[in-house]
Amino acid sequence: MTTIIASTNRPNSYTFKLASYYQKKLQEKGLETSIFSLTDLPDNILKTDMYGKRSAEFQPIQDLVTATEKFLFIVPEYNGSFPGALKVFIDACKYPESFYGKKAGLVGLSTGKYGNVRGIDQLVGICHYINLNVMSLRLHIPAIDKEIDENGNIFEEDTLKFTNEQISRFIDF
Repeated sequence: MTTIIASTNRPNSYTFKLASYYQKKLQEKGLETSIFSLTDLPDNILKTDMYGKRSAEFQPIQDLVTATEKFLFIVPEYNGSFPGALKVFIDACKYPESFYGKKAGLVGLSTGKYGNVRGIDQLVGICHYINLNVMSLRLHIPAIDKEIDENGNIFEEDTLKFTNEQISRFIDF
């Protein structure tokens, strides 16, 4: 099973639009995926699902993560890093069965000009620590607000080229 993680809890985000774009493109190439948006995390996750505790609200999320063999993290830039909600999500998931030995692709995005380069590098370190194998081709999409149209499609030629390459390599990974 492949799960795309829309790695922010911000509603109506470019992150979710980009996750939906990747899902559509992966499905066109025959890979069935699901999207999990961090907007669906329980509101009380910090009190109910950290440090070995498990709530009824988080259990279906944990089941999804445990069943997933490949993750594609779509990660926006927040203050030069990745969203705290993503770290909380990772920390709330059971270790080692959630991520250990599994595979991940990473896509950074921002409305600024660097496409979350620093945040993706920081996330790679965490992935290595939890033994989540990261695909070598990581994308950074700057100015996402100028790269994606109102229908959720990427239209800039170079970004299309790189996303298509990453999608093909992710399928083979």
